[in-house]
Amino acid sequence: MTGADFIFASTAGNAALVSFAIYMVVVFVLAGLANREQSGKSFLNEYFLGSRNLGMWAFAFTYAATSASGGSFMGFPSLIYTHGWVMALWIAGYIIVPLVAIGLIAKRLNQVARKSGSITVPELLRKRLGSDTVGMVATVLLVFFQFFFLLAQFKAGAKIMTTLLGDVAVYQTAVAAVDQFTAPIPWVGSAEADYLLCLLVFAVSVVAYTAWGGFRAVVWTDMMQGVIMGLGVVILLGLALSQVGGLGKATEELSRQVPPKEGNATLIRSVADEPLILAKGTWLEMPKENDRQPFVRLTEQVEFLAKQSIVTNAPILQVLTSLKNERELKAIRAQLSKLELNATNLDVEGYDYGDDKPGVYVSAPGPKDSSATGFLPIMLAISFFCFWPFAGAAQPSYMARQMAYKDIPTLRHSIIFVALYFSLIYFPLIIIFTCGRVLLPGWEMDADRVMPEMATYLTSEAGVPWLAGLLVAAPFAAVMSSVDSFLLLVSGSVVRDVYQRKNPKASDAQMKKVTYWTTVGVGALAMLAMLNPPQFLQDLIVFGSGGLGASFLMPVILALYWPKLTPRATVAGMLSGGGSMAVFYLIGYLVNDKFSGYELLSLHPFIWSVLVSALVMLAVGRNSPPAEKSLVEKYFGTQP
Repeated sequence: MTGADFIFASTAGNAALVSFAIYMVVVFVLAGLANREQSGKSFLNEYFLGSRNLGMWAFAFTYAATSASGGSFMGFPSLIYTHGWVMALWIAGYIIVPLVAIGLIAKRLNQVARKSGSITVPELLRKRLGSDTVGMVATVLLVFFQFFFLLAQFKAGAKIMTTLLGDVAVYQTAVAAVDQFTAPIPWVGSAEADYLLCLLVFAVSVVAYTAWGGFRAVVWTDMMQGVIMGLGVVILLGLALSQVGGLGKATEELSRQVPPKEGNATLIRSVADEPLILAKGTWLEMPKENDRQPFVRLTEQVEFLAKQSIVTNAPILQVLTSLKNERELKAIRAQLSKLELNATNLDVEGYDYGDDKPGVYVSAPGPKDSSATGFLPIMLAISFFCFWPFAGAAQPSYMARQMAYKDIPTLRHSIIFVALYFSLIYFPLIIIFTCGRVLLPGWEMDADRVMPEMATYLTSEAGVPWLAGLLVAAPFAAVMSSVDSFLLLVSGSVVRDVYQRKNPKASDAQMKKVTYWTTVGVGALAMLAMLNPPQFLQDLIVFGSGGLGASFLMPVILALYWPKLTPRATVAGMLSGGGSMAVFYLIGYLVNDKFSGYELLSLHPFIWSVLVSALVMLAVGRNSPPAEKSLVEKYFGTQP
């Protein structure tokens, strides 16, 4: 087979593999070039901030790409898919993130960072307030909450790769080998072999190029990844609308759908001679019920032993589709198992809201398990509209970029570009994945994989399977652009704000060595923590973003604009804000028996946590010694 034949092979798997290989080669080439740029420059300033010399395109793309993370291309799509049109209320707030985040603090933050020589957010707060305690508390909170954000990206990267490489023969062989090797190992053996292999490959790749190239490599790859993300979304939108028959047709078919039911079933096979393994996601057909056709889909792998004809308590998802919905019926039947299997004795439960009710996917509040009121009560919708822009304004990963832009014209032009870019990304995602409910039913069993599965399905149906590699590269690029930024952020905080504080005379060579090993260590911990991830990665992202926002929003804004802010008030504000988020999530776990925040009065915990932070800072500040005069004059000039 020639190179051209291979690239344009009829299977999406081979094309995806080629696309992935080319993509990773380019990433490492950019990392190598960035590594060369470090020669002759201050290691820390260049490695973590690119010498504070980012132009408009570099700053805008790296800011946009960092914001468009695995949550944007994996978490958001999974929630749009599972809840329908109502998710537009959630996502709308995200579009104005750059207007609030950049407009609120970017100019002043850059000025203070340059004046203080700060490289990280904890260092900026420490120097602005003249307190080592402020810097240490900020470092601990940043590392803790940012780690949850990082975990979500590792899961997203691994999930994308399982879809990207699923049909490749060498990959399947490797998965079988991994399964055999890891099965006896506690904790590790409980992870799905394909996910485990992809998690390892992803972790090694992203850690290697981030550690090697530093901030400049991250910025350059972000520019490439930003272009890929934009192209991928535009192409996906066109394919989705053409195949579903237009937005009106999709909405019409959505209006007939009812939410699926989860539970268990008994599986019976007629031929029981050989062992049989049924993969997760296998479809089985049920007898017709009135005007509906029930199907069940396995939500976990099921194994029949030799001579075994019955398996009880097989975990399943029951999909009830209208016989009038020919498109949905066709999509399911195309994937039905050809085995002689029957599913009986179904024991299933539906959503508290929307069970057996058509139309919930096109009307608020949308279905949600464990909630009789639905997914988005109006106050929760409002609080999420506030959550994204204001929590976004307080993300240290965004602040690091705001410290690095070159001049004010760069900032001014970037605000406009990033706002337009976000609109290009997020509005189409809502349309694409509401169409996905019609084109690919039953993916509630692994909703975080909907994005790459849609890319593979749409290109195959369009007769261009080779394009799948490019489209799957879009969410993969989003994940990579966030992981490298978050790795750099965490390692920078540890190295700059902990190691260098303890070793002020450390040479550049020593700092480089510690930085590399810190980046590797953080990546390894994230990989181990994600061996058995939660169902929705967006839950991790919301907790991490909310925790960082609650910890830093009020302290950073007041540090930049309020001369009288004191160290004691800053520490109190950070601890009370971050602590409140943790408490609300602990209560949510105890009440809901899952990882989720407790929504007091239907408001997201972030809203309450920021309020607590502001009130505590005000109370403590009134009873604290006055701010140091020399620091006030350094950053605010002579005060009257």
